[in-house]
Amino acid sequence: MDHDTAQDWLDRYVEAWMSYDPGDISSLFSENVAYRYHPYDEPIVGRDAVVASWLGESGSADASTRDAPGTYDADYSPVAVDADTVVAAGTSRYRDAPDGPIVRTFNNCFIIRFDSEGRCREFTEYYVRRP
Repeated sequence: MDHDTAQDWLDRYVEAWMSYDPGDISSLFSENVAYRYHPYDEPIVGRDAVVASWLGESGSADASTRDAPGTYDADYSPVAVDADTVVAAGTSRYRDAPDGPIVRTFNNCFIIRFDSEGRCREFTEYYVRRP
């Protein structure tokens, strides 16, 4: 893994979150990925389970809910790249309505481990809402 490849993955991550396309989401992750929305969560295990979680189709308490189109934006970039591990930081912003004012902003930190094919095999998110 290098900085440019990590940035490409992060850009595709944002694109997948905004599209909610199952294929786009699936392409990011290894078959047996372990995904945590919070560092203290038990991981969601497996690509199909992560896709279902992103789409809000999971029974997990940690499952995501779909954001309405145009109400979410984010940018992330690698801070450190060490072999197969990437630490990334960025900002996510939410609106109540498309093109409305930003009402919630979060600072995010991701710890991501990749397999030999450049797919995420372990993902942990840390985030803090800005006051």
